[in-house]
Amino acid sequence: MAKVLIPTALRAFTDGKAELEEAGTTAGEIIASVAASFPEIKQHLYDEEGKLRSFVNVYVGDENIRNIGGLDAPVKESETVTLVPAIAGGCTA
Repeated sequence: MAKVLIPTALRAFTDGKAELEEAGTTAGEIIASVAASFPEIKQHLYDEEGKLRSFVNVYVGDENIRNIGGLDAPVKESETVTLVPAIAGGCTA
């Protein structure tokens, strides 16, 4: 099983868990497993068409999956998958 790191902004949807263990051989399978285990997180990861939201970055190790095959990027059992949603905010003067 791969280790999945959950950022603070998404922990409200994983019962406060910062780290999960999920099964899968691709980034897409692992993300789908997270969404199946914690259905409330799904809307924050996927758009209405079921595609990964453009502002959600996913890393396998240090590699952004967009550079290594997208959702088909291979994930070895001992690897770490990191979910990184873009955080916006601030103030315009």
